Amino acid sequence: MDILGATLRVCVDDLETSVSFYERLAGTGALRFERGGVQVAAVGCFLLMSGPPAELELLRKVAATIAVADVDEAHRTLTELGADVIAGPVPTPVGRNLIARHPDGAVYEYVDRRGS
Repeated sequence: MDILGATLRVCVDDLETSVSFYERLAGTGALRFERGGVQVAAVGCFLLMSGPPAELELLRKVAATIAVADVDEAHRTLTELGADVIAGPVPTPVGRNLIARHPDGAVYEYVDRRGS
């Protein structure tokens, strides 16, 4: 499985203020989208999320987002290594993702930029 990088997940109360800070910090503009009632802004290696408290509570349980070349390959590898795939693979605005719980209990999102 090719791991291409990781994105730090940050849940925020005020997305606009946070986007401004992180754009200046990362030196790049935000890519924005909405998913499941949560407003999301991707800025450099940061994924800022703001929305209803119940949704954010779930999102906070995912330690990081890991970019991979192919979510299907990640699914096979994770399963072979004893991870529990708890959601997905499913389409996202830019590719596909899955959520997996590693044997140590850590939960990660794996994403690719391939079509569904």
